[in-house]
Parts: sequence; structure tokens; C-alpha cells
Amino acid sequence: MPDRTDRTGEPDALTLTDIVRSFGSRIVLSGISLSLARGEVVALLGASGCGKTTLLRLVAGLLAPSAGAIEIAGTRVASGGHSLPPEARGLGMVFQDYALWPHLSVARNVAFPLEMRGVQRAERDRRVAEALARVGLADLAARQPGTLSGGQQQRVALARALVARPPLVLFDEPLSNLDKELRESLAQEIATLLREEGLSALYVTHDQAEAFTVADRVVVMAGGRVLQDATPEMLVARPASAEVARFLNLGALLPGEVRGGRFRHAGSGLVLAVAAPDGPADALLPRRGLRLDPHGPITGEVVEQRFRGDDLLVSVRLADGALLSLSAAARLPQGAVRLTVDPGLATVFAAGAAHAVLNLVPEEA
Repeated sequence: MPDRTDRTGEPDALTLTDIVRSFGSRIVLSGISLSLARGEVVALLGASGCGKTTLLRLVAGLLAPSAGAIEIAGTRVASGGHSLPPEARGLGMVFQDYALWPHLSVARNVAFPLEMRGVQRAERDRRVAEALARVGLADLAARQPGTLSGGQQQRVALARALVARPPLVLFDEPLSNLDKELRESLAQEIATLLREEGLSALYVTHDQAEAFTVADRVVVMAGGRVLQDATPEMLVARPASAEVARFLNLGALLPGEVRGGRFRHAGSGLVLAVAAPDGPADALLPRRGLRLDPHGPITGEVVEQRFRGDDLLVSVRLADGALLSLSAAARLPQGAVRLTVDPGLATVFAAGAAHAVLNLVPEEA
């Protein structure tokens, strides 16, 4: 694992080393190693059952690892069968169900972590007022949680998680109970708040847009393992595997074969030059890389067009039934079309690795 200490020599906010977690004979997490620098936000992204929530619970101290070690801000909190309880880790936590005490006021809910730390009343009141103002709830301090909207309750939970300035804040699907529009706006608020406060956070979600909005890095998980750990931009530009590309829905994956430095897809006439070993392969053709071209190498038929406000999403079916999607400024006539792809945006996955496409090749070449 690379050294991710910052330039001041301060330890990382979180270090996971060879984490394994099993339940009986079922292995849920297998050899997870991950570092999170101070002031960095990392999202764990994956479908239900991929292990992301189990990993978060291990960091929180709600579960103990079967093997491996966990360090928070340089302090080892779990290893060799020893695991500190949640209250001894000093973390901030934000859950999807808010976890607010209904009998306490908004201010008392936010103050609770400070009360547990023995912070004096005057200092506690000051910091609670600052935290509520920071999330836009300064005028609701005396209200009961049950009188607030879902978005307001989640802001209270956020203020409570941040008020003690913990070394690490954990988010467990915090926006999944909210409607789409509110999720988008609150995700942006959380991202802005974390960056302005310089806080470190581990953020679990199954929503790609949410992860890309909030996180500096996104860890894509499946089957209890890490598929790729990269910035949102790098995930889109250079997915590490067909599995990542498929999960992120980055475009069409066309099955084919590499022979002599040429990838061929029989259903479209597409031939790509690629420095990849011979054998079965998949070519990723991202939507942003496809365009209409009367002389293009890809032949297909327009089968659907959906207006999206600014453009049309056009679906093109190839001879083997595969579907390509691309954007168009105006509605196309139904029927046969020819397309081309920007080779710099395409990727061929072969022999367990991603390979950049060198160029397009005429079919007869």
C-alpha cells in the first residue's frame, strides 16, 4: 500500500490493511487495503451485497475484522482479535435513518457528542450554534426532530456528526430515504461542507452520481473486493475492467476477439488496433465517443430516440442485437445509420486488463 501521509508527517485519517471479514464459512470481505488521507473524502460504491456497508461497520467498531488491521488517525483500533468499541473511536456518523432522539430538541441532539466528551456548557452552546448555522438550521434549534422534514432531519444528523470535529466522519447511505431532487442538492451541500471544513470522510452509497459529487476518490466494490480505486474522472476515462464499466454504465460493451493486434466485433464490422494479447475480449464504446458518420465502420439501425431537454438519446441496434447509445442534436430518421467512435475514448478489455485503443482499422485491413 502506498504511503499516504501528508506533507506535515501527520498520519492518514484511515488505514485498512488486508481486511478480511467472514460470517461462518462465508467470506464477505477479502483482503481489503485502503488509505484515506487527512481532509480526503472517499466513497465506497457498489451494488447491495458488495461488502461496502460491512466495511463501514468495521471502521465504526460495530463489527470486528476476522483478519487485518484498522488505524484511525495513526491509532490502531482493530487487529489480532482486539477491537475498540465505537464510543472509543471518536468518530462522527451519519445514517440513512437519521438516528435522532425524538424526545430531545434539535440543539440537544447536536450537543450530545460534546456532552459525552465533557465539554463545558458555554463552549458546548457556542459550538452547537455554529454547527446548526453551518447546515442552515440556526432558527430551528428548539424544535423537535419529528416536526422537521426528512432533509432537515438529515442536516441535524450532519451537524451532530461534525460538531466535535472528529478525525473521520462515516456516512452510511445518508440520502437514500430522500427524493431525487433533494438527494442531489444535499449531496452537493455535504461535499461543500466537508471540503470547507477540511474534514475526512468515508461515504457509503450505491448511487454513482452521489459518489461522484461528494468524493475525491471512489472505491468500486463487488463480491467483497475492490475493483478499482480512482478519482471520478479516472473511473470514467479509464475503467480498469469490463465489470467496472458495466457497473458504471459507461457505454456499450461489445464482445469480440483479439487476433494479431486487431479487435474485431462481428456484429458491427468494427475493427480496432490494440496492443493486447490474442483471445476473447470486450470493447467499451462510451456514449460520449460515438457520433454519426456516413462513412463510419459501425453499421446499425435506429430503434429508439428519447428527448432529454437539451438533446436526444438515440439507441442503435447492431446486427447481433447489441445496443449502442449516443447523443444527437436533432431527431434522426428511423432505419439504418453508420457510426464512428473516437479511438482515444474506447477501451479493450482482454486477459484481465484494460488496453487503450490505438486507432480504427478499415475492415478489410
